[in-house]
Parts: sequence; structure tokens; C-alpha cells
Amino acid sequence: MTVTLADVAARAQVSPATVSRVLNGNYPVAASTRERVLKAVDELDYVLNGPASALAAATSDLVGILVNDIADPFFGIMASAIQSEIGGPGGRAGGERLAVVCNTGGSPERELTYLTLLQRQRAAAVVLTGGAIEDAPHKAAMDAKLRKLADAGTRVVLCGRPPAPEAGAIALTFDNRGGGRELTEHLIGLGHRRLGYIAGPEERTTTRHRLEGHRAALAAHGIEEDPRWTVHGRYDRRSGYEATLELLRRDPSLTAVVAANDTVALGACAALRDSGLSIPRDVSVAGFDDLPFSIDAVPALTTVRLPLAEAGARAGRIAMGREEPPPGGVASVRGELMVRGSSGAPRA
Repeated sequence: MTVTLADVAARAQVSPATVSRVLNGNYPVAASTRERVLKAVDELDYVLNGPASALAAATSDLVGILVNDIADPFFGIMASAIQSEIGGPGGRAGGERLAVVCNTGGSPERELTYLTLLQRQRAAAVVLTGGAIEDAPHKAAMDAKLRKLADAGTRVVLCGRPPAPEAGAIALTFDNRGGGRELTEHLIGLGHRRLGYIAGPEERTTTRHRLEGHRAALAAHGIEEDPRWTVHGRYDRRSGYEATLELLRRDPSLTAVVAANDTVALGACAALRDSGLSIPRDVSVAGFDDLPFSIDAVPALTTVRLPLAEAGARAGRIAMGREEPPPGGVASVRGELMVRGSSGAPRA
């Protein structure tokens, strides 16, 4: 049953006019009253009709792009490619569509809040990028929110996220397991048997999938993983630096460090140099994603190239209805191993 303005007013114990003033922000309202109204809106999942120009249509000309961190090239590349496919004519009455990049900062609450705001504005499409958070209540809340968006006519596309069939979303997933396995197998093929691993945040699907690929490679070659060889941290340079120092403290005999992504790998390289170690003569280093700076690192990073721009552009076309969704609504995007100067055979 559709929730009305009157329902919100009854829950908040105020008049419908007061609810309207709070939502429109065009009249002063006491802070306690405003808080009560917004709480009722959230509890009832009330959807504001948005701008008057959108009332006659199922959707507006707004397109939302959710990213974890727009300053991270991983997300910036995808967001730019998505937006390039959204721009230009195609909106109602032949007008332009407006792309809005929503920076969640990795917060589950902000992720849901942005989706609610986009729902209220009757967004034409929503594209969510990067890995998902592995938390059962949050996943249930996300599936429910995305399903409501899809049922209301919003195209929902996941780019670099695991499939969410319950949400009615199209998914372009990255083969993080396969890439993680291929990267570690490359190092094992060079002769490495003592490999440290710097993983991302434990609650992220990307972290788990890449780590599973790494461990699958170790197991396939009969290498027993030492618990000391894995450290979790953020997807940033500082985390890579600190984690590498910790790995060296735990086991100075490591001959290779595999990083969760290229930014983390840069931090690992800095820590090794500051520790008086040479790359790859003393310790090999490998990253993931093949971000633009990877080839300019010294030495250039061995990594797995994910086609971020290509996947983002495809997600944008699907979101705009200019490309058919993949069969079954899911497509797996494979990475490519890029062997460069940061990896070599271990010293005898």
C-alpha cells in the first residue's frame, strides 16, 4: 500500500502542512518537530514525489552514480565512463540527463540514504560501483531498496558488484577470484613460496573474493598458508606501508608481497625501500586493478588489469537503455595479468 503524506503526519503527530514544510525546507520548523517528521519518513519509507516536472512521468532525468571514494582512481574511472554514456540527449522532451555522483565514503548508512534520496527524485537510473558490504541486515535493506527503485521504473545496474537477483538489478561483476588466483600463480611460477598478502577491509566482497583467489592458488600448488602472512587494512597507500612493515616483522623471510590493489602496492613498495630492500631482487610486489599510475611506478607494477572504463561505459549504456542487458542479467568481466618489473624470481 502506498504511504501518503497523511500517514507520515499521523506517525509524527503533526499536521500534513507541517510535514510538507519539513520536506520542502521552505518554512522554519522546530528542530524537534523536524526530527520527528524525518524519523517517520524513514520508518514508513515515504517517497516524496520530487520536482513537479517529474510528477507526470514515471522517472525524472536524474541518474545517480554511487561510489565509495571519488578520489580513488578505481571509482573515478568508472564514474567518468558511466557519465560519458549518460550525457547528451535522451531525457524527457529530448533534454539532457543530469548525472549525480554520490560519494558514500564506504558508509552503509550513506549508501541507503542516497538510494532513498534518488528514489524520492524518481531517478531514471542508478548505477552502483565497486564491492558490496558483507552484512546480512544491510544486504537485505539494500535488496529491498533496489527492488523498490526497479519496481518504480528506475533502471538499476551494478558495476563491479556481485549479482543481486532479489533486487532486480543488472550486474556486471569483476572476476576478482580469477584475477587473484592468476596473480599468485604467476609469483609461484617464478619460484616464490613465502608470500605475504595485504588484504582490504574484511567486510568487503572484493576483499574476500581476491583473497579466496590467492588462497586457491596456494592450495593448488601445495603451499600451506601461514596465518602470519595475511594482514587486513584499508584500500590506501598508508595501509600498504604499515601492513608491509608488519608482515616483515612477522616473517622477515617473505620473498613476495601481494597487495589488495595498486594503491596498497605503492605503500608496500615504499615500506620495502625504507627497510633497505630492493624490488624485485629481495622482495617481489604485485597489485590489482592496473590503475593509471601503476605503469609509472619504479619498478612498474605487476598487476591485474580490470577494464574499468569499458565496464563503466557498458553500465552507462545499459542504464540508459542503449544496450541490451547480458543474458540472465549478469555478466562476468575478466581481468588481464600485466607482468612488469616489480616481480621476479626470488634470490637463491
